[in-house]
Amino acid sequence: MSVVLASISAARRRLLEDAGVEFETIAPACNEEAAKQRLRTESKSPRAQAEALATLKARSVSGPAGALVIGADQMLAIDGATLDKPRHRDEAREQLRLLRGRTHELITAAAVVRNEVVVWRATDTPRLTMRNFSDAFLDRYLDRAGDAALHAVGAYQLEGLGAQLFERVEGDYFSVLGLPLLPLLSFLREQGELPA
Repeated sequence: MSVVLASISAARRRLLEDAGVEFETIAPACNEEAAKQRLRTESKSPRAQAEALATLKARSVSGPAGALVIGADQMLAIDGATLDKPRHRDEAREQLRLLRGRTHELITAAAVVRNEVVVWRATDTPRLTMRNFSDAFLDRYLDRAGDAALHAVGAYQLEGLGAQLFERVEGDYFSVLGLPLLPLLSFLREQGELPA
C-alpha cells in the first residue's frame, strides 16, 4: 500500500473506506498521553496540541518506503481549556454538563508524512453548540450510549445518538468525525493516489 492511516480510530478508517481510498491501517507507535501532557506543560494552544499530535502519530508509523502516512488528532476546546476522552460514566456526565447549552470548538488536525517528512497538513475548527437538555435526558442518553460515550472526546458521536445533544453545528461534518476529508482527498488526487 502507498497510503497508510496511522490510527486505530474506527471513524477515521470508515471515512477513508467510504470515500474509496485504498489504504493500510497501522496503529501509531507513540505515547500520545505523555506527548499531550508535555504539550500542555509547555502551555501550547489546543490547536498546536492537535497539530503536534497528528504529526507525531504519522511520524511514529513505519510504513513502506515512500508511503503517504496520515496522522490525525482532535482537541475539544471550551473557554481555552481542553477535554480528553472520559474515563468513566461519571466523567462523561460531567463533560456533557459542562458543554450543555454552550458552544465549543472541535479542532481537527491531519498531517501526511512521507519518509518522516511532513508533506501536507490541514487543520479545521468546527464549532458545535449543544442544546440545553435536561438531566433526565442526559441520564437516558448515557444509558443508551453505554461505553460508546467513553470512546470520544466530549462523550458524543455526532454520527449516531450524539446528534440528539446538539442545537447547531458550524463547519465541516467530516472534520467533526475526525478528518478534514475533502482537503485530504484533494491532496491524495494531486499525489496520484486517487483518480482525477
